[in-house]
Amino acid sequence: MKQPFPTGDIIRNHTDREFEEMALEMFRFQAKNNEVYREYLRYIGIATGSIERLSDIPFLPARLFKTRRVICGHGKPGAVFTSSTTTGAVPSRHEVCDLSVYRRSLISAFERIYGPVEDWCVLALLPSYLERKGSSLVFMVREWIERSRHPQSGFFSGVTDKLTEVLIRQQKSGEKTLLLGVSFALLDLAEKGPFGFSRITVMETGGMKGRRREMTRQELHGMLKKRLGIETVHSEYGMTELLSQAYSTGNGLFYPPPWMEIFIRDRYDPFAQVPDGTTGGINVIDLANVYSCAFVETEDLGRRLPGGGFEVLGRYDQSEIRGCNLMVG
Repeated sequence: MKQPFPTGDIIRNHTDREFEEMALEMFRFQAKNNEVYREYLRYIGIATGSIERLSDIPFLPARLFKTRRVICGHGKPGAVFTSSTTTGAVPSRHEVCDLSVYRRSLISAFERIYGPVEDWCVLALLPSYLERKGSSLVFMVREWIERSRHPQSGFFSGVTDKLTEVLIRQQKSGEKTLLLGVSFALLDLAEKGPFGFSRITVMETGGMKGRRREMTRQELHGMLKKRLGIETVHSEYGMTELLSQAYSTGNGLFYPPPWMEIFIRDRYDPFAQVPDGTTGGINVIDLANVYSCAFVETEDLGRRLPGGGFEVLGRYDQSEIRGCNLMVG
């Protein structure tokens, strides 16, 4: 990689046309400088010069982050984020060359929805993530906590008396308070209730991590609302392979920031997109992934709705995936 990509114009509001122009420019940059993406394009028979529209851009299967270095160039990354896995599974690795882009993305995406981080007390209940190194979620929340400067902000490795005391104190104070947690830990807290945390914003990051039985989002949110005494449950959609997050302020409807866009592919043809309202695989363009790959074919099922919002409906059965098996294997 001889010339770096200009990153100063990425994390901001984009018109549809500006987004398309930026995505096409980034596609050409990554097709040239990212060995894995270049190999994938060659494998599926796509010539870089044939891509003229946003809808033409191919998406790289997220599974390749498990077995290959998805990075532009061959230099040393500033950080390596890894996914949580079940025993024996191969984690995804996201090598991040420019952490400043991630920092701008994670702060700007949050503040678009919730306002200045400095106004919040941030409480993070992330035991499964704190137990290992390389979590992009822990990196993100640590940035929030440091910027919040609230004396009570911090991480909690489990449901403790200290956590409930802080939540009760914050409920009484009326200060803006965010409790972000992995699903099983929030259920652990809910079982200590009932509580009356009507002034607390509760955000789940998904995943039982093998600690509890899997349940639908509706079931999870219903239980949390009842036991924690809250009207809505917020959610965050992100993953190791992405450097941007989408947020839901209730009802499981997520909205991405302007430098991130969601597309839905046909369940049995990864190169065909389906209309809004149709269930399929979630594809993501994340412009913050400037030095890895901005075009990611996830293994999540979802549905895009008019207005730009989307729902996450579950995971693909592995037998349904029609990706590039020879490269992945």
